[in-house]
Amino acid sequence: MTTDTTPTHTPRIRALPTVTDAQLHALANVLIDCVAGGASVSFMQPLSFERACAFWQGVADGVERGERVLFVAEDAEGIVGTVQLVLAQPENQPHRGEVAKMLVHRRARRQGLGALLMQAAEQEARAHGKTLLVLDTSGAEAARLYARVGWQRVGVIPGYALLPEGEPCSTTFFYRELGATAEQ
Repeated sequence: MTTDTTPTHTPRIRALPTVTDAQLHALANVLIDCVAGGASVSFMQPLSFERACAFWQGVADGVERGERVLFVAEDAEGIVGTVQLVLAQPENQPHRGEVAKMLVHRRARRQGLGALLMQAAEQEARAHGKTLLVLDTSGAEAARLYARVGWQRVGVIPGYALLPEGEPCSTTFFYRELGATAEQ
């Protein structure tokens, strides 16, 4: 007997106009998984569920105020990835946005979700009149993804942050121009 391994659910990317308690809990679980997997995303191990929920509540509040757009990637089991587009910038940078906290649960990696999340963030940035996006990452896999989807590497700052277990790590900065020449 042959087992069909074809996915029964195509992952879906969407922006959340508001964040329900169930979505907040699912986002907390994604964040906890990423930190447990060694991602340097502002938190140290062990990351409690309460602390992760508090972080996402702050993000949800920013979504409500229109300061950011929160995208999620969902599969048959629920939310497995996320990225934020930070719209609120200083008054001398109305053309710029920032991509933050691009996270994909370890069980859903290498399925193209990161690229789809980035594409959604870039499309939304254009819709908001943004012509330049910036981001930073400490992950080598993430850096390869950003380069693959057209982002330009600016440089690396050594010892910029700590990994979740306390070791120093470098951070790589990227940018992407969203003008006509950037839409390849």
